[in-house]
Amino acid sequence: MGSDRRFTIGLAAWIVGLSVALFACVAAFITPDLGAARIVALAIVVATFMGTLHHVTRTNRIVGRFLEALRFGDTAVRFETGGGAGFGELGAALNEALGRFRAEQERAVGELRYLDALVDDAPVAVLIVGGDGQVSLANKAARRLFSEGQPTRPQDFAPYGATFARRLETGPQQEELLILNIEGRAQRMLVRSATLERLGQRTRAVSVQPIQGTLDAVEMAAQTDLVRVLTHEILNSLTPVTSLAGTAAELLADPALSADPRVADARMAVETLARRAYGLSHFIEAYRAVARTPEIKRQHFAARPWAEELARIFAAKAPAVPLSLEVTPDTLALDADPDLLAQVVINLMQNAAQAMEGGARPPRLSLRLNGEARTVIEVEDNGPGIPESLRQDVFLPFFTTRATGTGVGLNLARQIVVAHGGSIDIGDAPGGGALFRILL
Repeated sequence: MGSDRRFTIGLAAWIVGLSVALFACVAAFITPDLGAARIVALAIVVATFMGTLHHVTRTNRIVGRFLEALRFGDTAVRFETGGGAGFGELGAALNEALGRFRAEQERAVGELRYLDALVDDAPVAVLIVGGDGQVSLANKAARRLFSEGQPTRPQDFAPYGATFARRLETGPQQEELLILNIEGRAQRMLVRSATLERLGQRTRAVSVQPIQGTLDAVEMAAQTDLVRVLTHEILNSLTPVTSLAGTAAELLADPALSADPRVADARMAVETLARRAYGLSHFIEAYRAVARTPEIKRQHFAARPWAEELARIFAAKAPAVPLSLEVTPDTLALDADPDLLAQVVINLMQNAAQAMEGGARPPRLSLRLNGEARTVIEVEDNGPGIPESLRQDVFLPFFTTRATGTGVGLNLARQIVVAHGGSIDIGDAPGGGALFRILL
């Protein structure tokens, strides 16, 4: 390199200068009556020696500063690009190396921030179990899902599920379906665990993916497909029966056949068959609504005026049932289809009013909307409640416990809620009765 050659030439010049100064100093000391010259010669020797030493150690100091900057990651250090003897080229080269290192460092920091943001915004909850057994909630989804109690150890997750807490403590690397108690309801979760190496320590990453909504949507799709197929097949078989029964009734109405009393009985039977077949066809056509997936038209609207309107509608239909309304916070806004969601809530309140009829206690109905953590709509009554063994069946098509019920209302309500991306379940009211909870 040119800088090496210039450094060598400069060093040689300093050595020659030092040699000449030493020779002159020796000559001054052996020549009598040159006291002042001896002092000057000695000063020149010291100056040339210091210059030579500075020339030799300057490179070491520059390289030492460069290595110290690398050690502490200080990429703001700058080296002089002047001074001659190749030090300018050396300083420029070191500045360029630090610039590249700084650019690579900034790129790595930017990539790390991107990965952190990607993990933090991932829809799947991620938990990190350190080598010391401490559990950290690695992203927003995890902090939302496990927001109660600020758990930091595996045993702190026992309220969410004992099996899940054991998996956090000593779980193998596997994928399994667990039921966790989230926000007071059992929800299916897909739990995956993997072992990672981090800073020389083995850690475990546990991901928790809620799949209850997906399972609900699949179940509703299967139910609607089943209803659609059944109604189609029944109508295909029933249509010719209705037509033939009507034709036979017209033929038997011929006055020429009225003399035989058996023909009159046959005509009456066929007319009854025709009416029942027609009524059954109309009944099945009405139930086809269950097989139509509701079309959601989302709007952003204030919750209180919407809920107060539902309360007025309910009061007009069931004036004997007192209704208490709570909206928290008062400025709560909903992002949903207001008409379809109103249909769900009104249906739940009417069912509750019917369930409380003839009860031993005065009827009491509550409608609560809460949006502090996530949007929750609750309809609570003090009726007889719903047995736990029937709580899943009541959402099935055509299932009803009332003699005059159709079994469509709750199934359609569940379809609407699931189409919103939410869920609906049944629990026990604190004072006795049923509690329907909608999570949006």
